[in-house]
Amino acid sequence: MYLTKVNKIRRVGFVSTRFKGFDGVSLETAKWAAVLERMGFECFYYCGQSDRPPEKTMVAEEAYFGHPEVAALQARCFGRTCRDEWITGEVHRLRQVLKKSLYAFIEGFKPDLLVVENALAIPMHIPLGLAITEVLAETGMPAIGHHHDFSWERQRFIMSGVDDYLDMAFPPRLHAMNHVVINTAARTQLGHRRGLSSIVIPNVHDFSEEPRGLDDYNRSLKADLGMREGDLLFLQPTRVIARKGIEHAIELAGRLKDRRVKLLVSHQERDEGSDYYRRIVDYAGLLGVDLVAGGSLLGTSRSLTPEGKKVYDLWDCYANADLVTYPSTFEGFGNAFLEAVFCRKPLMVNRYSIFESDIEPIGFQVALIDNYVTDDTVRHVRRLLDEPELREATVARNFELGRKYFSYDLLEQRLRYVIMNFGAVS
Repeated sequence: MYLTKVNKIRRVGFVSTRFKGFDGVSLETAKWAAVLERMGFECFYYCGQSDRPPEKTMVAEEAYFGHPEVAALQARCFGRTCRDEWITGEVHRLRQVLKKSLYAFIEGFKPDLLVVENALAIPMHIPLGLAITEVLAETGMPAIGHHHDFSWERQRFIMSGVDDYLDMAFPPRLHAMNHVVINTAARTQLGHRRGLSSIVIPNVHDFSEEPRGLDDYNRSLKADLGMREGDLLFLQPTRVIARKGIEHAIELAGRLKDRRVKLLVSHQERDEGSDYYRRIVDYAGLLGVDLVAGGSLLGTSRSLTPEGKKVYDLWDCYANADLVTYPSTFEGFGNAFLEAVFCRKPLMVNRYSIFESDIEPIGFQVALIDNYVTDDTVRHVRRLLDEPELREATVARNFELGRKYFSYDLLEQRLRYVIMNFGAVS
């Protein structure tokens, strides 16, 4: 048995399938770790892919949802109502492999608390979810389940031959686990579907910093993208997946026929295949929109290519953007929305459900669409582009609302409350 009770939690172990890149889980984990370290905790990481400090990280390749063996297994778990013996055997074989590495992580880094980032919510990796659940049940370790999205929120997980595993571990009912969700709808559904109480901690941003503006390095981004003086850069700061609604951003750009607009999709990841990528490329061609999706100019940090060309990061893209487009049909919360608010950029946003319930009532001023672009949308965007006083007043108001409702101070307050439930923080 490992620690079943702690008087003081000082070492926190984050557990997930991936802590790397710009996906929402990786970004929010970094924010939680920054705030926890500010509070005096030390943070460690267990995952299948990592860009975190190697000396504080254990990488188990089988923990990554894209591992070939895991991907082959997952493809046979959904879209059917039963499973064959191979699926069951493979689930439990990988579960045992992952349990062994999880115990090694606990032995090696000696965390007092585990924070499980989405690996017990959306079933992207069933053996990992089962392994985590069993380790927590066997050790009695305090844990926080930080749930970003659930199986019932994704169409591809509705028909399943592994419902017994989903009931066991996505998420589990454990005495020493506190559940955190990122929006009020998830709290309601978690209570209704699993009988589990939870606390809402929305996505946040560090509004105490100053956003990066144009500087000597990034001032050349537009030129490197082949843009001319007076061209407009619309930034779509997301991955290329269907629920991001990129076709709406393409339509908006296409309807500004008197402007030269380039639409830049910042993230190259295509976690759901290439069909949607081909669809938006074709659609941009039909509407005559200049579209760039990722590419060698963009990376996770500033650097130089072997040929000596600049590589720009996401914040360079924001600094150059004339408008940020965020026409998602579904989001657990909306990291890119907060990033655009922080960078003081005007926004076009689709009224996805969580925006409507948790963000819009606060009073943010954006160009809104309801699942399609209208003439009113185009007129609003034109005003934001053409009227500097309106634009500056809008982005300043949005920044102040973001600082008030989605700051690191709010995150620290909520984390302190959650950890106090373990009797760990005085």
